[in-house]
Amino acid sequence: MLQVKTPKSHKARRELEKRAPKLVETGKKTLILHGTKTSSVLNAILTEIFHLKKGSAIKYSRKNENIKPFESGGETDLEYFSQKTDCSIFVYGSHSKKRPENLVIGRTYDHHIYDLVEVGVQNFKSMESFMCDKKLSPRVGSKPFIAFVGEGFETVEELKHLKEVLIDLLHGEVVENLNLAGLDHAYVCSAVSSNKVFLTHCALRMKRSGTIVPRMELVEVGPSMDLVVRRHRLPNESLRKEAMKTSREKPKKKEKNVVQDAVQGKYGKIYIPDQKLGDMALPNKAKGVKRERREAKVKNEGNEPASKKKKEGSG
Repeated sequence: MLQVKTPKSHKARRELEKRAPKLVETGKKTLILHGTKTSSVLNAILTEIFHLKKGSAIKYSRKNENIKPFESGGETDLEYFSQKTDCSIFVYGSHSKKRPENLVIGRTYDHHIYDLVEVGVQNFKSMESFMCDKKLSPRVGSKPFIAFVGEGFETVEELKHLKEVLIDLLHGEVVENLNLAGLDHAYVCSAVSSNKVFLTHCALRMKRSGTIVPRMELVEVGPSMDLVVRRHRLPNESLRKEAMKTSREKPKKKEKNVVQDAVQGKYGKIYIPDQKLGDMALPNKAKGVKRERREAKVKNEGNEPASKKKKEGSG
C-alpha cells in the first residue's frame, strides 16, 4: 500500500492539486520501463519511443523484476513509479521465450492501473534504416496526424482498445489553436488482420500545387513495426464511469422577448415606457415659465367679463 501524505505547506498543496485528476485533461506524460530481461531489438524500440515522445516522456534504464502488469500484486511498483513521476501512460518492455519482444502499453487513473494492452513486436525497422533527408525529421513539440486504416478498428474489440491506447500515447499536448506549419509528421496504423496492426511513422513533405493549399506527400522516416495483440484488459465499469466524467457547461440564460424564425432569423421585442413630455426638464425652464405666466396673466385680464369688473370697482 502507498503511504498517503498530507501537505504541510501551500506549495505542497498546489503540487498535489496539479497531480490530481482533472475534468479537462492536459498533455499526458509517458513512463518507459524495462523488464527483467530485454533484447537488443526491444531496447531500440523503447529508445525510439522515448525519442519520439521527447519532452513528455521519462525513461528508466534499470531492470525491474517485480513488475508484472497482468498479475495480481505485480502492479504495485507500476503505480509507485506513476505517482513518483506523475505519468499517466506507461510502456513496459520485456523479453522471454514464451512472449518474445513483448510490449505492455497501459494507462493509469489517479495513479491506479486503468487498462492494459499487450502486443508483440515483429519486423521492426529503426529510424537509421531509412535513407531520407534529415530536414524531414519531426521537430520537438510538433503535432502529428494519426490515421487508422481498416475496418478492424471499428469491429474487433482488441483493435478498438488498441486504437484508444495508441491515440493517448501518440497525440501529444492538448492545444486549442494549431499552426499548419507545425504538422510535420504522421502515424499510420493499418489493420492487417483481426489481431495484427502495421504501425509506421512518416514525415510530411509540402510541394507546390499551383493553389494556396500545398500538395502533401508522405515520406517514411521510421520507426515501423508490426504489433500483434496478445492480451488486453479493459477497465472496471465503476472506474471507467469515474474517469469519464466531463465538466458540465453552464446553461445559457434564457433571453426574454427573443424569437428565432427560419425566414427572418433572430428578432426580439423592445419595451419602451410611456414618454411624459410634460415632465421633461428643459434647459431654460425658469425663463420660459416666467414669460408664459406673464402672457397668461395679461390674456386673462383682457378676457374677464364687464359685470365682474364693475363689482370689483363698486366695492
